[in-house]
Amino acid sequence: MARTNSDDLLMEDDLAAAFLNDDMDVAAPAEAEEQVVEDEPQEVSEPAEDEWVDTDEFPGQLAVDVYETADKLVVKARTAGISKSDLDVSISDNILTISGVLSGGEDEQTTRWHIQECYWGEFSRTIALPVQVREDENSVKAELKDGVLTIMFEKEKTEAPKKIEIQ
Repeated sequence: MARTNSDDLLMEDDLAAAFLNDDMDVAAPAEAEEQVVEDEPQEVSEPAEDEWVDTDEFPGQLAVDVYETADKLVVKARTAGISKSDLDVSISDNILTISGVLSGGEDEQTTRWHIQECYWGEFSRTIALPVQVREDENSVKAELKDGVLTIMFEKEKTEAPKKIEIQ
């Protein structure tokens, strides 16, 4: 399933809300002492074949580094094995989206996987940039070299804060 520009973005507050549940009962420290449960060894079993999650429904995430210099904001991502034609980079309203397809993990003659740690398939990453950047074509440079995608933005020039005298 490919991610489109119209997909909702999870912002920091949404992510926090996803992990916090207001309905959870938090035991007071005195009550917590009374609720001691002995640790019992639990059996660990492999999930049945039909219990595995179909990863085709969830695009993979792309790890990024974001840093700034005096006049630029730089985003770097490891994209080893991905060609330029399989990458899509866009920016709108200071939101950067990098998406693409990493192909090459499938072999028609494969009868059984023993280890599959490499991600193959669609990936997408959307980032709210931490500083205002210029979005015109002349102010952005993207380069794919040695498996690293580097995107450099010129930072938007902002005026120094002006002191307002209180009367």
